[in-house]
Amino acid sequence: MQVHVLATAEAMGAAAAEAIAAALRQKLQQQPTVRMIFAAAPSQSTMLAALRVQPGLEWSRVEAFHMDEYLGLPKDAPQRFASWLADAFFRHVPIGAMHRIEPHGDGLAECTRYAALLRAAPIDFVLLGVGTNGHLAFNDPPADLADPALVKVVQLDQMCREQQVFDGCFPTLDEVPKAAITLTVPALLSAAEIFGCIPGAHKRAAVRAMLEDPISGACPATALRTHPRCTVYLDAASSPRGGQ
Repeated sequence: MQVHVLATAEAMGAAAAEAIAAALRQKLQQQPTVRMIFAAAPSQSTMLAALRVQPGLEWSRVEAFHMDEYLGLPKDAPQRFASWLADAFFRHVPIGAMHRIEPHGDGLAECTRYAALLRAAPIDFVLLGVGTNGHLAFNDPPADLADPALVKVVQLDQMCREQQVFDGCFPTLDEVPKAAITLTVPALLSAAEIFGCIPGAHKRAAVRAMLEDPISGACPATALRTHPRCTVYLDAASSPRGGQ
C-alpha cells in the first residue's frame, strides 16, 4: 500500500484526482473501455470535484458502478447513493454507462443482477473510502474477507449508521436505514487498481487500524494491504502521524 498525506482535504482530493486521471488515461490507451467502481460519501467530495475537471479524459468510454445502496428508501430519496453520485459527479461528465443498484423487495434479486454485471468483464479501478468502523462499502466488522458472493444484503451496525448522521446525510439516527446492498470485500479487491481517499480526524482511528492492525475482518480496511496496487490519500487530520 502506498500512502500519501496532504495538508488539507482539498489538497488530498486534488492529488488523488490527478493520479486517478493519469491512470485512467493510460488505461484508455490500452483498451477500448474502462470499468470503475465509485464510493458515494462526503469523504470523496473533494476528489470527485477535482476529477471531473481533469483534462483529456474520455468519460464516454467509462462504464461506472457504485458500491452500495440503502434498502427501504424511496426511489427519489436524495440520500440514495446513486443519486448522490449523480449530483456530485455523473451529471458533470459524459459518462458512457452508469449501472445503478436498484433496491426493491428484500434485495436478493438485485444482488444477483448486479453481480452478473460485475462479472461481465474485469474491473479496472475502485475509488473508495473507509468508514469510522473500518468498513469498506457496507462491509461492517466482523466482515468476511473471503466472501464467496460479489454482492449481498447486509444489516448496518450502529457505528456505521451513526457515521451517516455525522456526515450530514440524515438528520437523526432513526432515519438511517438498517439494511443495504453492498459489494463485498472480494468484489472490491478484484479491481486492477484501488485508490482511497480518507480525510478527517474522525477517521484517524480507522486509518491507524487499517495500517497497523492484523489483516482481518475485525477491521475490513486492513484487507487493502493485500492488494498489489492500492494507493491511499489522507489529510493531516486523518493521518495517525499528523502532517508527516
